[in-house]
Amino acid sequence: MNRRAALRPVTSGERVFGIWLVVVSAMFFSTAGVFSKGVAADAWTIIFWRGIFAAACGFIYLLVIGRLRDEVRDFKAPSIAVSIVYASGTAAFIPAFKLTSIANVALIWSTAPVLAGLFAWWLFGQRVSFGFAMACAAVLGGTLVIVYGSFGGSGLVGDLLALWMTMMMVLIMMIYRRFPDTPSTLPTVAASILLLPISLYFSEPLAAAPAEIALMALFGVTFVIASITLAQGSKFVSPGETALLSISESPWAIILAMFLLAEFPSLQTVIGGTIIMAAVLWYQVTALRGS
Repeated sequence: MNRRAALRPVTSGERVFGIWLVVVSAMFFSTAGVFSKGVAADAWTIIFWRGIFAAACGFIYLLVIGRLRDEVRDFKAPSIAVSIVYASGTAAFIPAFKLTSIANVALIWSTAPVLAGLFAWWLFGQRVSFGFAMACAAVLGGTLVIVYGSFGGSGLVGDLLALWMTMMMVLIMMIYRRFPDTPSTLPTVAASILLLPISLYFSEPLAAAPAEIALMALFGVTFVIASITLAQGSKFVSPGETALLSISESPWAIILAMFLLAEFPSLQTVIGGTIIMAAVLWYQVTALRGS
């Protein structure tokens, strides 16, 4: 792999537009935990119904804006990669909420900026500073504190699934930044379709209550909006900055969980999350000032 792959320069207007898109994406993604834990259905049933409605909404959106033919034409190797990575991340994302707390998932997701920097070093050959190494160490320590609080129960599996999901989402940001012409909607649709047969094998989605199907349908709509805005925004903003903007969903996800589900973070989660957020914010602010 060429570790010095060139990135297309963006204008200041494109960058501002990209920032707003990523922030909108974060707001919609912050509802995922409430949707996942707000229904009694198992994780694979949620993945099935969310996938059905997400795929339908994606197709309708492309038809309405007249982009279906263009996205099909541009659906090449990077699009296939995004679809597979998205499917892998989704297969970990929903079960993570079922197995651990929303706060744990949200705060593990907060490691994304440092992971993005690590991936940028690996894929694009960007230099690694001493400050970045320090941030990596702090993020690793904070994550270990959170995971330590889950030892001895199913929460540990949920934490690890959340970490896998985070790596997959960061990888998607990298692909879009490296290949900005990659379609933003059709890969999301393809990812949803890829998971349908697997969901049918592991669950009985038709047994779900109609009221819960309605909630999962709404979940599918919010997922499409969040995914499209993230994909579009990632084309105009650096991977590290995209990840930093994306973690703005973490406090909102925790607040929604407390007010709507009465789910409060544990002491280990608070301590580990504080370490992660402080390290990430310190590193990103320092890096952006020096850029």
